[in-house]
Amino acid sequence: MVLYSIRFWFFFCALLIPYFTVFNKCAKAQNVWLLLGSLFFYTLVDWRMTVLLVAAIGIFFFLGLKIDALCQEQNEKDASRLTTLAVVLGVSLLVYFKYLGFFVGQFNKILMAIGFGSSLPTLRIIMPLGISFFTFKLMGYVIEVHRETIRATRDIVKFGLFISFFPTIMSGPIDNPRNFLPQLDGVRTFSWERIGEGFRRILWGIFLKTCIADLVSGYTDTVLSLYIYHNATTIILGAVLYAFQLYADFAGYSHMAIGISQVMGIKVAENFNRPYFAQNLAEFWRRWHMSLTNWVTQYVFMPLNIAFRDKGTAGLYLATLINLVVIGAWHGANWTFVLFGLYHGLLLVATMTLDKKRKHFEKQHNLKKNPIWKYSRTSLTFILWCVSLLCFLSPNIHSFLHIFPHCFNKGFDVPWTEESFQKVPALLFILVMMFKDYKDEIKLDLHFLHSSHYWLRLVTTTLLIICILGFGSLDGASFIYYKF
Repeated sequence: MVLYSIRFWFFFCALLIPYFTVFNKCAKAQNVWLLLGSLFFYTLVDWRMTVLLVAAIGIFFFLGLKIDALCQEQNEKDASRLTTLAVVLGVSLLVYFKYLGFFVGQFNKILMAIGFGSSLPTLRIIMPLGISFFTFKLMGYVIEVHRETIRATRDIVKFGLFISFFPTIMSGPIDNPRNFLPQLDGVRTFSWERIGEGFRRILWGIFLKTCIADLVSGYTDTVLSLYIYHNATTIILGAVLYAFQLYADFAGYSHMAIGISQVMGIKVAENFNRPYFAQNLAEFWRRWHMSLTNWVTQYVFMPLNIAFRDKGTAGLYLATLINLVVIGAWHGANWTFVLFGLYHGLLLVATMTLDKKRKHFEKQHNLKKNPIWKYSRTSLTFILWCVSLLCFLSPNIHSFLHIFPHCFNKGFDVPWTEESFQKVPALLFILVMMFKDYKDEIKLDLHFLHSSHYWLRLVTTTLLIICILGFGSLDGASFIYYKF
């Protein structure tokens, strides 16, 4: 169910009215109502997998209780074993539903390559929507309980709501239980100020999705999926536009999810922090899909860094490489995602290696506050990101590697056609998006949608609605990260 569809808004209003009226005196009643609503929402999206979600919630709830009890008894050995079992179970869910078919296909290719006529049967496994997100929350929860940063909740309703919370189950953000669960202890009261802010956030997300991501998707899909028919200029333009499309689509979803949660009095994690103003890829990954980066850093990078500490700098670099490969592979069962992660991992290692020399060079030539130097680094980071997106989108590694000699052979030409005029509004809306990010980045005291002046908020809101209704693509296109 798309978060800006009429169907969703009927569901949300039907959920919200009792939430703030019938159940507004009791936090537990609000939690039960939200849990039932979240499970109903997931059933509408993928009814076949609701049983799996409920079973996973029940199993990890009791695993959390047992791990907590063992930790309180100071039985570290058994607590570690049970935590390992829980993590293996979570990873197994991902492997079975997301990667097993891919592994079988790769194994069959190996069998054919070495001359075996028979092969394993092809598997057609239905992947539950949102599995990459809710399995990470399940595993993160038991790890936090084992680390004793939180106590296991004895309220299965709260735990179930944390895992299945409907604004975030499909595409995140991936919340940390330390931040989410305590919010469910108190009653969430009606507040015009908070609800108004939440709806403005939702409106901005809808604008990004419908007026940027969906408007340019036709161009980027055509160019990048059929690149052999296009020249270098068109492919470069397609890659750049896809970078803005992906950002607008995913950040748009995150704004909607955060805004919907805010309306209900629940704060979820931020997911983006103006990533296209990052000056290197290390900074970029601290700003892009932050909830995923934070999760992998806490539960993959930090343990690996500790395990490899005897190896010194080489251990740090190895942990960094594995960290980025995990992030890449998380996106799907394809070697291109592994290469995507390896590409970023190697560039991060290069960044870390050259960091001292860069800082010395900046100090020597007084470049730290030089805008030309700053935006040159920002531009280079964006270019490196766009190159990685060509890999991200390619059906296989061979296709990705073929793009570069193809561009060289085809050469450059003007990509402008009559159909390109249809994209002019999207280009203007991209400028609006980037101007907002720019003013927030330099902390310019200039506000429109979130202005303290009521009339300015009203005018901005009205203009956004006009843009959405007049220019936006309202055909209910799915979000890109739904498939991950």
